[in-house]
Amino acid sequence: MSSTMIRDMTKGPVVPQLLRFALPLFVSNALQAVYNLVDMVVVGNYIGKAGMSAVSIGGDLLHLLTFVAMGFSSAGQVLIARSVGTGRHDEIKRTIGTMFTFLLSASLAIALACFLLRDSVLRWLNTPAAAQRFAMDYLVTCVCGLFFIYGYNIVSAILRGMGDSRRPFLFIAVAAVLNTALDILFVKYCGMEVFGAALATVIGQGVSFLAALVYLYRRRESFGFDFRRESFRIDPAAFRRLLALGIPMAIQSAAISFSKIVLMAWVNLFDVTYSALAGIFNKVNTMCGVVSQAFTAAGSTMAGQNLSAGEHRRVNQILATILAVGLGLAALATALMLLDAGAVYGVFTPDADVLGAAAVLTLPIILNFYGSATRSAAFSLINGSGRAKLNLAIAIIDGVVSRIGLAALLGFALRLDCFGFWMGDALAGFMPLAIGGLFYLSGKWKEGPSGG
Repeated sequence: MSSTMIRDMTKGPVVPQLLRFALPLFVSNALQAVYNLVDMVVVGNYIGKAGMSAVSIGGDLLHLLTFVAMGFSSAGQVLIARSVGTGRHDEIKRTIGTMFTFLLSASLAIALACFLLRDSVLRWLNTPAAAQRFAMDYLVTCVCGLFFIYGYNIVSAILRGMGDSRRPFLFIAVAAVLNTALDILFVKYCGMEVFGAALATVIGQGVSFLAALVYLYRRRESFGFDFRRESFRIDPAAFRRLLALGIPMAIQSAAISFSKIVLMAWVNLFDVTYSALAGIFNKVNTMCGVVSQAFTAAGSTMAGQNLSAGEHRRVNQILATILAVGLGLAALATALMLLDAGAVYGVFTPDADVLGAAAVLTLPIILNFYGSATRSAAFSLINGSGRAKLNLAIAIIDGVVSRIGLAALLGFALRLDCFGFWMGDALAGFMPLAIGGLFYLSGKWKEGPSGG
């Protein structure tokens, strides 16, 4: 098999190599985040806080529905990176075929279940009456595009596991521009309201997936996957490896998303103004989290290859670089918020009620900057070493116990209301740093990649 698409990251200067790999991931993740962010901004400016509430609820729910794609594609990326690091190219083909069949089938099943339960779901989330119709339009339309989201995650995981982070960026860049243009066209000029924003998102996602798939197909000989029907058979050994690493990662993704859904339901107990504020809180945190996600993806791939090759010194350099860059960017973002937080909130809406209450978000948002900055180093080490049980522990502690527990304590028990919910979410973001730090100090990561 040709190795033209495979990048060896066990040699060469660590810092420039990591930054070259992470930068396209950062821009790619930022553009992905722009999808729902653009929806929020356009809807907030042309429809109002009821539309913002609908996009916030629908966007958070959609993110929850992608937990299988996020968890198992991340696992597939690590498995591919480890196969590259050890030179087992035959495993790459089996992992790719297994990922495609399993994840695309899962997307169809999840979409169908969500469509059938759509009325109940919005009721469980305490959707404000003013946002009910908009939320239904956004939810149903985006669920129809779930197949494209899963497909794009698969192709991106394949390319990134082989060390190529530039192509996924190019595909998502084209789709993000298309989504932005269609958002404005459908909402402002065609009067399609929230449905138009959702439709623009689905079209952008579809273009992104199909472009990436065509690229992969045309270069199929470069990485040994021929796209024949038999190649999509689920390989038992590859599936076991994918499940061992993917289940904890999927639970982790689902746990955090589930906690945010719970918090959203609690916020919706107040009124549509605070529901709209929850959308701003989540979108700002999503944008600051793109740095964390980029360095987690890049760091996991690099750490996975270097741990397989026994290059422990390089792993230390990788983690130190990730931490330094993350904290530096968090400090810059903090300065921006302290100088003029109102300008940040004003991007989303001109609504006086929303802007008048927005100061309640500033401290939780700043804390989230630093939580995101530190968690990327922890997850790079944990994911790269393939510690599935540790990922599961973080999923439970970070995603469920800490976020929901702290939010309930501060919001209900201490009567801080929505401010308490958001502070609980922010403080829980430091749990991965605590657990990852203990794992690093134990030295067990030097034992090499493991499925346990």
